[in-house]
Amino acid sequence: MDELGLNKLFAGFLFAGLLLLSGVQLGNILVPKQKLSENAYVIEVAETSQTTEIKKADDLPKPILALLASADLGAGEKLAKKCTACHAFGSDGKAKVGPALWNIVNKKKGADSNFKYSAALTAHGGAWDYQSLNAFLAKPKDYISGTKMNFAGLKKPVDRANIIAWMREQADEPVALPTTEEIAAENKQ
Repeated sequence: MDELGLNKLFAGFLFAGLLLLSGVQLGNILVPKQKLSENAYVIEVAETSQTTEIKKADDLPKPILALLASADLGAGEKLAKKCTACHAFGSDGKAKVGPALWNIVNKKKGADSNFKYSAALTAHGGAWDYQSLNAFLAKPKDYISGTKMNFAGLKKPVDRANIIAWMREQADEPVALPTTEEIAAENKQ
């Protein structure tokens, strides 16, 4: 192709672009944009207050008390490495984006004075026992609606058991493992 052919090709693209722009402007003149005074489709949303109700037994994740005795602490530690971006696990750990989790098992919820918890978690009350940790780690936002923790959760009960067993060991004096009576009671729920 010679120079004149390239010029014609370039002029053709330029003309097509100008034609497109003028078509858009003509469309805006013929059909001007209007702001709606109200939405065309009204979507009714029931007003809810932030509640921190404990889920029904049907909604709770699978029980893990029986899995704690045989939990893999190495796998739990490996899973906890994902959490270290936001949490400290050492005895001298300071709060990061999330609270320090040293000695967390059976600790009162929202008890770390060095961290500002969400109002939902503070109002929830109770202690971080095995069942609470299981439900929270399964899906934090389902367990405590309004929590600031942005974590999707651990789907596998074995993963939750492993990390909870590992967190149990991160304490001055680890709490006792569940008794056979507690395991049997959890399985009946």
